[in-house]
Amino acid sequence: MLQQTTVTAVIPYYQRFVSRFPDVQALAAAPLDSVLSAWAGLGYYARARNLHACAVAVAELGGFPGDLVALQALPGIGTYTAAAIGAIAFGIPAVPVDGNVERVVSRLFAIEQSMPAAKPAIRDAAARLGTDPAAMARPSDFAQALFDLGASICSPAAPGCAVCPWMPNCAARRLGIEASLPRKAPKKTRPIRYGVHFWLTDDRGAVLLRTRPTKGLLGGMTELPGTAWRDTPWTVREALADAPMLVEWRGAGQVRHVFTHFELILDVLAAHVPSIDAEGFAHPADALDDAALPSVMRKCARIAVTGR
Repeated sequence: MLQQTTVTAVIPYYQRFVSRFPDVQALAAAPLDSVLSAWAGLGYYARARNLHACAVAVAELGGFPGDLVALQALPGIGTYTAAAIGAIAFGIPAVPVDGNVERVVSRLFAIEQSMPAAKPAIRDAAARLGTDPAAMARPSDFAQALFDLGASICSPAAPGCAVCPWMPNCAARRLGIEASLPRKAPKKTRPIRYGVHFWLTDDRGAVLLRTRPTKGLLGGMTELPGTAWRDTPWTVREALADAPMLVEWRGAGQVRHVFTHFELILDVLAAHVPSIDAEGFAHPADALDDAALPSVMRKCARIAVTGR
């Protein structure tokens, strides 16, 4: 959960998640839809799918493997996560490199190449740190100390060099460039995509939903039916070709949502019918908290209901 998401945002999700799935076996036995529902709102939903698949694999193995190669063979576990699990859980001499560690290492060794191109050099330098006898003797403590150093002292804009235990050895500090590292590449302009989604309710108080394909962005999540997302705006006439039913639709509002690589603008059209007869599934409109709706779809539902 903490990958690409802040601690503050994660805490309530984590508490609910471990209450609902208290161990690996419970998570492995749960339907994927239940896991996605518990994850809804955190974003980056491939993490939830991989977490579930990993739990299934670990349950089948009878427990987590205790070496880095076997850990990386599990779904969703890459170099960083394998090193973190290996060092913290199993005492394997490995240095997990997250954003905090990247910052510490880039400054300690004055790695001036811009990110992300600097990542291989940073990983190599971090691995050299991990060969120190003290680090090898206490891999878990060393990994977590690096995390804490980056989070609390070697901060992004104003590093607290005066209290840093590595200040005498810091190459960036000697050069006076510590606050500028790691260097960031110029930001690319975020493209805009457009789509139209439909809020269709019936006399039973249900709303029409559907499940997105398992592959791709928001894979396996629940959504309001709608058009594809494309680079040019949709006309109403074009969008109605994808409407779930041939009824009179009204404009409910517009939603803007920012993903990592693009901004999305969605027009929401709404209609009410006596009975829904369309592809997808009906879900109680007053129980959407139980549906695996990503944040962008919750915004669509909210604007359809409240107009804002």
